[in-house]
Amino acid sequence: MTAAGELQHLVLSEHWLNGPFMDLSMVLIAVGAFLLGGAVKGIVGLGLPTVVLALLGTALGLREALLLLVAPAFLTNVWQAATGGFLAGLLKRLWPMLLATVPGIFLGTTVLFRADQGTLDILLGAALCAYAVLGLAGASFAAPGGRERVLGPAIGLMTGLTAGATGTLVLPVVPYLHALGLRRDELVQAMGLSFALSSLTIGAILTAQSAAAFEGIATSLLLVVPALAGMAMGQRLRQRIAPARFRRWLFLSLLILGTNLIRRGLAVAF
Repeated sequence: MTAAGELQHLVLSEHWLNGPFMDLSMVLIAVGAFLLGGAVKGIVGLGLPTVVLALLGTALGLREALLLLVAPAFLTNVWQAATGGFLAGLLKRLWPMLLATVPGIFLGTTVLFRADQGTLDILLGAALCAYAVLGLAGASFAAPGGRERVLGPAIGLMTGLTAGATGTLVLPVVPYLHALGLRRDELVQAMGLSFALSSLTIGAILTAQSAAAFEGIATSLLLVVPALAGMAMGQRLRQRIAPARFRRWLFLSLLILGTNLIRRGLAVAF
């Protein structure tokens, strides 16, 4: 079966995507995941796709979760990328990295379309665990200095491969952006640029593969509302929560969810 046929069979076989609405249990799970993911993004400037995939990937599966994630991830990150006043300068500096992300996603989605669910669980779980361990360890890249023009495209390509295969948009681009020494507002806006481009590319690939996938992505438009509501709530909470402590609990939660996905994937494989 071709990649397009596999994706169409996948979408049509899932009862919660047939018709205009998901069943009630899936609606509640999805709304809760997007509220929480939006709140995390509002507090720390990232985390919506990571949190949503960690939760919905466990409940539904990676490919199904990605279909629901496309519209909220793209629209919230466009909002983030457009806010801050540094857009022109960031595009001038980061365009080689951003451009290289696109072919990386195309290569990564070949894994997404062809791998079985157990393998996808392991890949997503490994990505979540890697991100959590790096965060808990406080690991960071060295400043690239004069190597930025070479390292940028390499980081973009690796980010695209990871995003295409697992839906996780943060590695290795977030540690790399931190290493550039951007000011906080610049950093948040730069992450929004990268995440928006990755979300748009993944959505375009999924839609091009199957008309049935387009229906799933259209359903995801409904989930923009809880994502934005969670984001607004997180922005209000930002001043009341110690960011370092919040990130530590976030990373611990992602580590637990990632470990469970790996366990589930290995159980299927063996």
